[in-house]
Amino acid sequence: FEDFGIYISTRPEKYVGDEEMWELATASLIKAVKKMKLDYQIDEGGGAFYGPKIDVKIKDALGREWQCSTIQFDFNLPEKFDITYRDRDGADKKPYMIHRALLGSLERFFGVLIEHYAGNFPLWLAPVQVAVMNISEDNLEYAGKVYKTLFRKGFRAILDDRNEKIGYKIRDAENQKIPYMLIIGRREEEEGLVAVRRHGEGDIGKMTLADFTRLLRKEIRAKIKKEK
Repeated sequence: FEDFGIYISTRPEKYVGDEEMWELATASLIKAVKKMKLDYQIDEGGGAFYGPKIDVKIKDALGREWQCSTIQFDFNLPEKFDITYRDRDGADKKPYMIHRALLGSLERFFGVLIEHYAGNFPLWLAPVQVAVMNISEDNLEYAGKVYKTLFRKGFRAILDDRNEKIGYKIRDAENQKIPYMLIIGRREEEEGLVAVRRHGEGDIGKMTLADFTRLLRKEIRAKIKKEK
């Protein structure tokens, strides 16, 4: 996600702790985001009852904001569990607890992520990474070998061996937003190559299966998002 906002959420009407604690903690959060040279907004009264926080709200493909990452002061738990520490002056004092959630609710984050990409996942995340499809029945055996090789190497591949025209298979894979398609015809089988199509881009040429798997591994390592 590239479009996000940072908010300092301050004391609500009902809260625990005293005003001095809240003011000190809020000032510390503001100082932290300024030190990182981050733009931020103040969300007046948006804090939890137990402490102020930094909220990172991401925008999805529809422009809606979702709260995900949070860095949160907590004045409640140190009191509840009677947590203390021995200060340098020898006195027992209550700590200021800070906890954080990098993704917020994991289930909500996955939901936002799926909706944001609208199924157009980068290769490393795509449920199906490669669709292998034969042009005719004569090429099915070679297509099956290509599919099995990809599967053994750990790639998430499918074999589209339906008795349909190749254009239909390609359109179907494009609609499913499968990152790569391998077209297997007579020439590919004779040459021992695969014809590669990339989702949203079309034909990118022929290559050996070994070269194609290297391309996949390189893209997965880089976690590149191919835009349509």
